[in-house]
Amino acid sequence: MATLLYRLGRFSFRRRRLVLALWVVVLALLGVGAATLSGPTSNAFSIPGTESSRALDVISEKMGGGGNTATARVVFTVGDDAELTGATQKAAVEKAVAALKVAPQVAAVADPYESQTVSQDKRTAYATVTYAVAAPDLTEAAREGLRTAGESAASAGIEVEFGGDATVAGTEAGATEVLGVLVAAVVLVITFGALVAAGLPLLTAIIGVGVGMAGIQIATGFFDLSSSTSALALMLGLAVGIDYALFIVSRYRHELAEGRAGEEAAGRAAGTAGSAVVFAGLTVIIALAALAVVGIPFLAAMGFAAAATVFVAVLISLSLLPALLGFAGVTVLPKAQRGIAGKHEQPAGTPFGERWARLVVKHRVLALLVPVVAIAVIAIPALDLRLALPDDSTAAVDSTQRKAYDQLSEGFGAGFNGPLIIVIEAAAGQAATAGAEAQKIITGLRDVVVVTPPTPNQAGDTAILSVIPASGPTSEDTKDLVHAIRAQEKAFTAATGGATLAVTGTAAINIDVSEKTSGALLPYLAVIVGLAFVLLMLVFRSILVPIKATLGFLLSVVAAFGAVVAVFQWGWLADLLGVKSTGPLVSFVPIFLIGILFGLAMDYELFLVSRAREEYVHGASPDDAVISGVKHGARVVTAAALIMISVFAGFILADDAIIKSIGFALAFGVLIDAFLVRLTIVPAVLSLLGRAAWWLPRWLDRVLPNVDVEGEQLTKELAADDDELTPGTPLPEPAGAHRSS
Repeated sequence: MATLLYRLGRFSFRRRRLVLALWVVVLALLGVGAATLSGPTSNAFSIPGTESSRALDVISEKMGGGGNTATARVVFTVGDDAELTGATQKAAVEKAVAALKVAPQVAAVADPYESQTVSQDKRTAYATVTYAVAAPDLTEAAREGLRTAGESAASAGIEVEFGGDATVAGTEAGATEVLGVLVAAVVLVITFGALVAAGLPLLTAIIGVGVGMAGIQIATGFFDLSSSTSALALMLGLAVGIDYALFIVSRYRHELAEGRAGEEAAGRAAGTAGSAVVFAGLTVIIALAALAVVGIPFLAAMGFAAAATVFVAVLISLSLLPALLGFAGVTVLPKAQRGIAGKHEQPAGTPFGERWARLVVKHRVLALLVPVVAIAVIAIPALDLRLALPDDSTAAVDSTQRKAYDQLSEGFGAGFNGPLIIVIEAAAGQAATAGAEAQKIITGLRDVVVVTPPTPNQAGDTAILSVIPASGPTSEDTKDLVHAIRAQEKAFTAATGGATLAVTGTAAINIDVSEKTSGALLPYLAVIVGLAFVLLMLVFRSILVPIKATLGFLLSVVAAFGAVVAVFQWGWLADLLGVKSTGPLVSFVPIFLIGILFGLAMDYELFLVSRAREEYVHGASPDDAVISGVKHGARVVTAAALIMISVFAGFILADDAIIKSIGFALAFGVLIDAFLVRLTIVPAVLSLLGRAAWWLPRWLDRVLPNVDVEGEQLTKELAADDDELTPGTPLPEPAGAHRSS
C-alpha cells in the first residue's frame, strides 16, 4: 500500500493542475446535485420492530391515522385574576383560531372550546394546528403565520406560546463552527511557523467537508436522515480533515528539509504519513459503519454519513493535498528555513516532548496512578447516566416551546405532554368490548390519571385508548407505567379471548428507542474493543500493547461520559457553557461517542507508539524507545489534539442540544485521551512493562500478516537510491519554477 500511495503522491504533485481541476468538477457536480436532489430531514426517531413502532403501523393501516404531517399546539394562558371563558378572552382566542385556520399550509385547527381543551381552572387552553405537509416541508411563511395568528390573542392580556414539531426550524452551521476553525488556524500557524503550511490543512478540510455535506444533501432525497446528520458530519469532517493533512504536511516539510525534490518529498510523505492516515481513517470509518450492527436505522444512517465524510477527508489528503503542495513548493517552510537543507533539524535545546517523556519514565508509577485516579473521579457522574429523546421539555427555559410545555403541564398535569396510546386488536366487532376491558385494567394501575373510552374503527377489529400518566414523558414513573401496561397483555388476552394490546405514543416510542440504544451500548463497545485489539496487534506485533491501548480508550470513554453527565444532566458549569436546559442525555449520544472516540484514540496511539516500536526493533532499550517515541510524536499529537478540541468545542455554542452535547463530549474526550492517556499513561505503562510490552508468541508472529502502517518497507526500498543531502545543501527551487505541469 505504501508504494501505491507513494506513486499517487508523486502523480498528484506532478499533474497538480489536472488533479485540482478534477476535484473542482467533483465539488461543482455535487453542489448541483445537492441543490436539485436534496430532500427533507427529520427530527423523528423510531425503530422498526419495536412494539410502539408496530402499533403505529396498525393505527396507520386500520384507523386511517398516524401520518407524518406537522402539528403545533398554540397554548393560551391568563393570570389568576382572569379566565379564558370570560367574554373578552374567549373572543380573542376564537379570533386567533379563525386566523390560524387560514394561515399558510394549515389543514385543520381544533378550537379549544369545541374540543374541550380548557383546563379545570379555566386559565390554560390550547388549540391543535394540523398542517398539510411534514415539518421539514413547512415554509418560513407558514411558521410566521402561526406566530402572527396566535399572538393576535395577546391584545386581550392572554399569554401565547407555541409547541410541537411545526415550531422547530432546521439547524444550520454558523459562527460557532467558524470559531473552532479559527482556533485551529492559530494552532497550525504556531506549529508550522508558515502561513502557507497552516492554510493548506484548513483549505483541504473545508473542501472535504463541502464534498461530504453535498453528498449528504443528495442522500436526503433518497433516504430518511436525521436533521443532526449534517452537523455531525461537519464536526467530524473538519476535525479529521485538518488532522490528516497536518500529518502529511509535517512529513512533506521534513522531506524537503532533507534536500529532496518537491515531487519526491510529496511521494514519500504520501507513502509514509499517508499510510498512517489511511489506517487511522479506516479505523474511524469502520467504527462509524459498525453502528449498523446495533439495529437502529437512524443511527446507522448517521454513522454511514459521518464515515463517508471521513473517507472523503482521507481521499483528499492523499490526492488533492499533494497537488496543492506542488503549487506551494518550499513556501510551506518558514522563510528562515527555505535556503538550507536540514537547518530546521538542529534543535535549540531539548524538545519539551523529550523532557516530558523522561519525567514520566522517571516517575512512571506516579505518572500512571495520578491520571487513572483523576479519570476515575471524573467518571463518577457516569453512574447516573440517563437516556431519553429530546422533546419540548429539554428546550431552553426561555424558549416558547419550553414555556408551552410547562404551561400545559401546570394546567393539565405533567403527563398531559406525553399521553400513551393503547392499540387493541380483536376479532371483527369485538374491539370495543376488548377496549373496555383494557380501560378497566389500566385504570387500576399506579401513576394513571385518566383512561379515555375506546374508539373503535369501522370494522370493529381495532380500537385505541389514550392514557394520561401522572408523570412527565421522560420520568421513570412513566417508563414503569409503560412496562406495567405491557405486562398485563397475557392476562388481557386471556380475559378477552385472544385480543391483543400494544402501547405506543411519543413517550412509549422514546422509551423503546432509549432502551434499544442502551441495550446496544455494551455489544457495540465489545465490537469496538475487539476491533481495536486485533488492529493494534497487527500494527505493533504485540499482545500487551493492544490491551494497554484498549484499556486507555475505555478510560477516555468513561471520562467523557462522566463529564457530559455532570454538565448536561446535573448542570455543573451549565451557565458557563451556555447549557440552557438540563435533563437526560439524548439516547444515541453515548453509542455515537464510543465510535468516534475509538477512532481518534487509535490515531494518537498509532502516531506515538509506532515510533517507540521502531526504535526498540532497531536496538534501543525499552525506556529509550519510549522517550524517542514521545519526543518525535508529542509535537504533532499535541497540535492534532488541540485542533480537534478547538473544532469540537466550537459546536458547544450551537443551539441544537444534540450537537452541543456531542461537541462537548468529543472535545473533553480528546483532551483526556491525548494528554492524560496517550502522553502520560501510555509511556508510563510501556516503561513499566519493559521488554514484555513488545512480546508476541512466535507462532502468532508467523500467522499474522505484516501491516506496514508507517511505510517502513518503502523507506528501505528508497534508501538504496537515495542521495542524502547534508545540512548546508541548498534546497530545491519551489515547484513549478522551471517545470510546467
